[in-house]
Amino acid sequence: MCQYSAVDGFANDWHLVHLGSRAVGGAGLIIQEASAVTADGRITHADLGIWKDEHIEKLKQIVSFIHDNGAIAGIQLAHAGRKASCELPWNGGEQIAEGENSWQPVAPSPISFKPGQVVPHELSIKEIQDIVFAFRAAAKRVLAAGYKVVEIHAAHGYLLHEFFSPLSNKRSDVYGGSFENRIRLVIDVVEAVQSVWPAELPLFVRISATDWTEGGWNENDSLQLTAVLKDRGVDLIDVSSGGNVPDAFIPAGPNYQVPFADKIRNEIGIYTGAVGVIVDAHQAEEILQEEKADLIFIARESLRDAYFPTHAAQVLGDDVEWPNQYVRAKREKLKK
Repeated sequence: MCQYSAVDGFANDWHLVHLGSRAVGGAGLIIQEASAVTADGRITHADLGIWKDEHIEKLKQIVSFIHDNGAIAGIQLAHAGRKASCELPWNGGEQIAEGENSWQPVAPSPISFKPGQVVPHELSIKEIQDIVFAFRAAAKRVLAAGYKVVEIHAAHGYLLHEFFSPLSNKRSDVYGGSFENRIRLVIDVVEAVQSVWPAELPLFVRISATDWTEGGWNENDSLQLTAVLKDRGVDLIDVSSGGNVPDAFIPAGPNYQVPFADKIRNEIGIYTGAVGVIVDAHQAEEILQEEKADLIFIARESLRDAYFPTHAAQVLGDDVEWPNQYVRAKREKLKK
């Protein structure tokens, strides 16, 4: 969950406390918010970044705290594509067309996300290759900072999703047209990251399983893509949906995206993570026990409750370890 609290991509004490609190709260794996591989790949001017070596130092501190408190640190590598150069959500979140905190968005084709927004620059082959290299360079920095999991963000209408969806990709070169061409960029990025990322450390890819729009990316496309990603050595698919067109009708509600994770897991035979309005311990446990997914991602509920995993354990009757500093409170609770 983006915090929109960075300056020039640099993490700060807000990120340390925010992410560290989830480690203290019992999370098994913490995926750091979308961290831009280039400066123009940020959603807003306050996004985290990992496009230069100077970003590493503070991230090392955050990773160290997470690991020291029993969780595993992961990071999401991202490029916002045509959805870049936006205002902070609490200031309206609209795309900024000009001024100090704006820049030219880029995309597979010169089609803006919404009418009236900035028309994105259509990337050349050379510029696409530069972005692939930026993902590779970012993965090297991730490793230097000590993260143990890397997730490539190819969902929610950001750059990689824009390339594989026919709604946003109208190219006629090797990166457009056919299904194989439209997924080429995400495959290139996976291979670039794998060239520097140790094989023994997990590599996730986050996808939108459907655009929820006729003529767009759909569930069958996702099955084909995830089969390719499995063959390429990707370890887990983080299954979300939507985000590529503003007017899609999305029937959001508890577990509404779980069927996508279920189908990919059981038809393709790759690990999946379920996400989306999962807010209750029993709800999350049921998804796992019914083998609809292998991992549960908790997002907004984690913002509401940094200690959700510890509280979930109590609800499910599991006696998990608490930080030594808090154990006396646990004992008092149990006595009651």
